[in-house]
Amino acid sequence: MRALVTGGAGFIGSSLVDILIAEDYEVVVVDDLSTGKKQNLNQKAQFYSMDLRDKELRRVFKDKVDVVFHYAAQARVRVSLEDPMFDAGVNINGAVNLLEASKGEVDKIVYASSGGAVYGEPEYLPVDENHRIAPLSPYGVSKYIVEEYLRVYQGIYGLPYAALRYGNVYGPRQDPYGEAGVIAIFTNKMLRGENPVINGDGEQTRDFIYVSDAVEAGVRAAVKKATGPINIATGVETSVNEIYRVIKKVTGSDVEAVYGPAIKGEVNRIFLDVQRAEKALGWKAKVGLEEGIERFVEYLK
Repeated sequence: MRALVTGGAGFIGSSLVDILIAEDYEVVVVDDLSTGKKQNLNQKAQFYSMDLRDKELRRVFKDKVDVVFHYAAQARVRVSLEDPMFDAGVNINGAVNLLEASKGEVDKIVYASSGGAVYGEPEYLPVDENHRIAPLSPYGVSKYIVEEYLRVYQGIYGLPYAALRYGNVYGPRQDPYGEAGVIAIFTNKMLRGENPVINGDGEQTRDFIYVSDAVEAGVRAAVKKATGPINIATGVETSVNEIYRVIKKVTGSDVEAVYGPAIKGEVNRIFLDVQRAEKALGWKAKVGLEEGIERFVEYLK
């Protein structure tokens, strides 16, 4: 099969590309390298340095593409709050341009959505796919609007899709200097003897999933018949304070955390119901939190 991976030089996308190539896919990568890195690119993949909003995107489809993995995004909540026009332009307009190029050409689209952002503050836990949608940030809005475009394109053009609502993905190649990715940021700081900053009281919770598990779900979604939204996470609720304690244990660090103000637009508590992923994809996360952090510490070292 021939696969197109948008964001294939990024943290999650490049890990997905590596697995696809290991499974004998022909892979085409589209990435504008705004956050992706050249060193993440698999040399066996065909690479287009291109913005998803570019009208020339259609030329990527000049050879048959069987499946599209749409993993490119503006993925920072703070950026979406500061510049919602930019967020919408990248996440919504870029996705629509991709859909226009894909309709009638591909067999399925696998979309990296956000289980941590589209639901908003949960009415119940764990959150399943039927939970109401009420994002707290423009980023969450843009991620969900693309799901709606996918639903419409499936209905009108017969373009099947799976919208993988990921928990908080972490692991090798994640940027430890960005605003997102608490595990990457904390681990990097603590290995350097610097104090990690916990926003708010640290009791806010997330569902953390190791990158190898996350991309395996994407590969399965491409070949399974399941369509629509699917939560991809561990189904385990973990606080930011607990993340700090585990990293402190694994690194043997003695640095103390510093507490700062809470961030607007972020959910307080969330973890995801993953029963649909288990039934529809035959998928379940394999890497536990401490094991994942141990692997990531070794990678950073």
